Amino acid sequence: MTQWLCRSGILFTVVVFGWAPSNFSQGGPLRVLASNGVRAALQDLVPQWERAVGRPLMVEFDPSAAIKRKIEGNAPFDVTILTTDVIDSLAKEGKLSADGRGRIGRIGVGVGVVAGAQKPDLRTPDTIKQALLNAKSMTWGEEGASRPAIDKMIRELGVGDQIKTKIRFTKNVDQSMELVRNGQADFVITLISEILPAKGVDFAGPLPAKFQDYVTFATGVSAASKNMDAAQAAVKFITGSIVAGAFKSKGIEP
Repeated sequence: MTQWLCRSGILFTVVVFGWAPSNFSQGGPLRVLASNGVRAALQDLVPQWERAVGRPLMVEFDPSAAIKRKIEGNAPFDVTILTTDVIDSLAKEGKLSADGRGRIGRIGVGVGVVAGAQKPDLRTPDTIKQALLNAKSMTWGEEGASRPAIDKMIRELGVGDQIKTKIRFTKNVDQSMELVRNGQADFVITLISEILPAKGVDFAGPLPAKFQDYVTFATGVSAASKNMDAAQAAVKFITGSIVAGAFKSKGIEP
């Protein structure tokens, strides 16, 4: 599911206007394509971010892999925030400007359960193996940034054949969270930054250290942007120390 966010609110089929054009300098909205992994933090920061840039923002959230396909298909954008491997790939393809790269932070992979439920023991490889085998069902994103870490853990635990019929793959993290909330999945495995803000879902804990694989995020600026100065200002703000606390509170480590 793609979501659009700007000072006018979250756009689905109804638009609610809330920002005053007089608050901004001349120029249209700055278009930002961002990974779901940083969504919770960015949503809270948009008003401050807009003031720093002097332009309204339109932010679209999707898995990094989905955004990569859009950019490769020449979808218009000014700034993007994606996993560093995707940023590296797009830079090599000439889709990103040589300037505009900045570090956002890293995010670990964790487990979420329906609010109030007993949390599985995740402290060791043996305990998470038992949790996987005991679960009636589990869910995670088919293209989520956490997928490589999950696949690696399952291979190393040797439980692929036993749990393959229990896995509910989804197109995005919102669908996974809904499966947990309505009891169709015992737990979700995804980026911690996606679990912490989820309503009706409790953070059970990170993956054991043996299987933990931090996913790092970075910024990029479109090589074709017609708003280069504003895009550079957007990157400067979102990678600055002033937002570090907001990112940390959402599970994004410096």
